[in-house]
Amino acid sequence: MMGTGAGLTLGLVLPGSEPAAAADGDNTTDAGSADLAPNAFVRLARDGRVTVICKHLEMGQGVYTGLCALVAEELDAPWDSVHPAPAPADAALYNNLYWGPLQGTGASTSLANAFEQMRRAGAVARAMLVRAAAEAWDVPPDEIETTDGRLRHAAGDRSAGYGEMAAAAAALPVPDPDTVPLKDPATFRLIGRVDLHRPDAAAKIDGSALYASDIRLPGMLVARIRRPPRFGATVKSVNTEAALAVPGVKAVTPLPAGAGLAVVAEMPWQTARALAVLAVEWDDSATVTTGTDAILERYREQAKTPGTVVRNQGDAAAALTKPDSVAIEATYDVPYQAHAPMETPSAVAHLTDSGIEIWTASQTPTTDVLAVAEAARVDPARVTLHPTFAGGSFGLRARPDGGCARDVAAIARALAEQGIGAPVQLVWTREDEIRGGWYRPMALHTVSGAVDANGRPTAWRHRVVCQSILKGTVFEGPLMGDGIDPTCVEGVADLPYAVPNMYLDLHMPETGVPVLWWRAGGHSHTAFATESFVDELAHAAGTDPLALRLDLLRDAHPDMLNVLLLVADKAGWAAPLAPGRGRGLAVHRSRGTSVAQVAEVTVKDSTIVVDRVVCAVHCGLPVNPSVIRAQVEGAIVFGLSAALRGRITMDDTGAVEQSNFHNFEVLRMAAVPDIEVHILPSTAAPTGIGEPALPPVAPAVANAVFAATGTRLRSLPLRLKG
Repeated sequence: MMGTGAGLTLGLVLPGSEPAAAADGDNTTDAGSADLAPNAFVRLARDGRVTVICKHLEMGQGVYTGLCALVAEELDAPWDSVHPAPAPADAALYNNLYWGPLQGTGASTSLANAFEQMRRAGAVARAMLVRAAAEAWDVPPDEIETTDGRLRHAAGDRSAGYGEMAAAAAALPVPDPDTVPLKDPATFRLIGRVDLHRPDAAAKIDGSALYASDIRLPGMLVARIRRPPRFGATVKSVNTEAALAVPGVKAVTPLPAGAGLAVVAEMPWQTARALAVLAVEWDDSATVTTGTDAILERYREQAKTPGTVVRNQGDAAAALTKPDSVAIEATYDVPYQAHAPMETPSAVAHLTDSGIEIWTASQTPTTDVLAVAEAARVDPARVTLHPTFAGGSFGLRARPDGGCARDVAAIARALAEQGIGAPVQLVWTREDEIRGGWYRPMALHTVSGAVDANGRPTAWRHRVVCQSILKGTVFEGPLMGDGIDPTCVEGVADLPYAVPNMYLDLHMPETGVPVLWWRAGGHSHTAFATESFVDELAHAAGTDPLALRLDLLRDAHPDMLNVLLLVADKAGWAAPLAPGRGRGLAVHRSRGTSVAQVAEVTVKDSTIVVDRVVCAVHCGLPVNPSVIRAQVEGAIVFGLSAALRGRITMDDTGAVEQSNFHNFEVLRMAAVPDIEVHILPSTAAPTGIGEPALPPVAPAVANAVFAATGTRLRSLPLRLKG
């Protein structure tokens, strides 16, 4: 979503109710209380049950497992006693430490920003339990040991379960978390040591886990949407007579910001019938009527002119024209991409005189609460957000306008104004999501480079044409102070290769197509350009692509070197392949994590089949290796879908041509290659893992296709002409 380390000065602090233990699987907080609640993150009950309040959205990435493991490690609690519960919307307590006063999940920051915070939360609880036992037994605290949820004093032959000491511990003063010692990593028993079972897995398997689309409230109505046919279109006039005549239909109401119309009824089939007869005339005066082919051609023309300078090191222009050098150039382009999570966005709203309650999966509760408050016309302090599980997201549930939560809040307000106080549920259809915009932006890269007589790159000139995803959002001010959207050029602006002359500039065109962060952000397209081009430089120099990368990274990037060496060894880089098969390499660093991949492909009759992907990853201390492997595998499959199949296109009238999985293709199980994941050991603090395995996929496959066929593919999705 966003880069790490950015200090946001939004000044958003929203009140939230104190969370308590969640019933297994329902992912909602209840009104119960714990015997020991030393901080915002840990609750210990008399029966020994430990509830970990998780400030990050669980959307399939395993963050509940990681956060619970950090607490359980320092608390010395048995894993089966630890249970996650979602944090309420309260940026004062649950902000993302990398984002300033903003509560949110994204940019693979969850475990990295919370690593020490959650460990200290567990360590504080343990220290209070130890002191309570010491006072009860009249012994020094340093003589008390803890293990598996029990306190022991060996010399006095005394022991007690944590639950037995919880009430006594709660009566003690809470120590300063910065003064409580943390474990030496060498003594860890959970972190990085064992593959922990996920505490949310059982509920998701047996169906008891609650998503917003599962919420059922007494008297609840349902809503469905009619979207504008093109971006920028708004309602000019509407005839609701036939729609309101459908049995069970309660209302037809406009959505905020020209997002369309909503039909509200008692049952989903009634909304579908009403939408079919709803007569709408659209105002096209501000409509996007340009197709993606024309937008790309406009990008190509813009790329012929200088942009805003982002990086200027040495003299790339002069180095490109040296007589003893070989100069090459290439243009790469990537299309708009939808997020297409398996669970489409959904939300439930209940507006009463006391405020509004929202049930939804939110990546950014802070901004979503503000959007809901505005749409429902209530004070933000009167918004209660109940977090639910998310069936994937990839940035979609972090829309700066509030997305589905904003829409359902506006619907609830419209119903209230008609005297209807019932709760209402909105579930976007797949068509709503695919055609609704907020895509990963289209991007074009033009790159020139030169290699000297020794085969070493001496120049790299790079121009990016890419629509800004931060412009017009609350992040524009803190992150675009120089007028440059860093997400457009991340991965190029910090290109790690030791090329002495480097130049980068940027164009940020306006298109009218709403765009958004997408898994791995700008790295998802910059890596395709950079890792394809470094392969082209190696070919121009007559150098092995692995050898060239190792040479260019040798002095300053040990993590990237190590993943390259490991992946080359595990993939058998130098082993010969049969005709029609090829092996390609890519390495990229994003979210603080270095990932190298080797892809093996078979090309037959112009069809590309990815047979195998070998991946090496350095992500700091591997808190839970099984979650890391799952995230890497998922990112590779997600990246292959975009590399080989998925794209969003608009015809020459501006209408989106895709609508569902039949024409916005994702990788099917039969096409998933063999994937091997190798994790480098480390004692450094954890870095991001949810996204970094995606960027190298497309260039590794494209480079493998070149190795198999001699044809360079520079556009996504990758296609060979038959």
